[in-house]
Amino acid sequence: MAIALITGASRGIGRASALQLADEGYTVAVNFHHNIQAATEVIDTISESGGRAFSLRADISDESQVIAMFDAIDRTGEPLTALVNNAGILFEQSTIENLTAERINHVLTTNVTGYFLCCREAVKRMSHRHGGQGGAIVNVSSAAARLGAPGEYVDYAASKGAVDTLTAGLALEVAAQGIRVNGVRPGFIYTQMHASGGEPGRVDRVKSLLPMQRGGQPEEVAQAIAWLLSEKASYVTGSFIELAGGK
Repeated sequence: MAIALITGASRGIGRASALQLADEGYTVAVNFHHNIQAATEVIDTISESGGRAFSLRADISDESQVIAMFDAIDRTGEPLTALVNNAGILFEQSTIENLTAERINHVLTTNVTGYFLCCREAVKRMSHRHGGQGGAIVNVSSAAARLGAPGEYVDYAASKGAVDTLTAGLALEVAAQGIRVNGVRPGFIYTQMHASGGEPGRVDRVKSLLPMQRGGQPEEVAQAIAWLLSEKASYVTGSFIELAGGK
């Protein structure tokens, strides 16, 4: 048995990934920040299907909490071989004139620094240099990193652009240590994140502009993540899968 840690696993893409990876035989570490009820529901669903999972409360923007989370994984006695960096925050849309330093720093600390910290701790456990058996990391980015988001979520898009740079650079750094690092770039997916900021119908409003004429489901992203973590993608690193309906 091996552990897959999924940050922000209590809902949306994280939840779908937790269920998918549990079905594929991983013991799933379900990270959450606030919503213990949702995290518990994920664990119960996995358990009822015969899988294994446990919860880990941690704010990934806080270094001490990230370290404590990985220490808790160490105490299980099972190796960590998969990390899905998924946790992130998205505020209501704003033009550049109305952005504050507080908001920008909050987005960057969670969406970028948190990914760096989790990657750092995962590499310490997976890499051959540290006695690990190797593994795989998938960073959840966004189509916004590629397309940009002027006048909407420019701080969010910038944070995801940084995640893409992290993914590409780290893939080169740790390839010889038995670790593959890839990314997925979801577009308009039906998740709570895209329903935030008082915009519950956002995906439905823009789906007609997409070549496939529909929004995506979290399960479709989860399947791509699971493939990147699997041996079926054993020669894939530093790559990105676009999940944006052709946009």
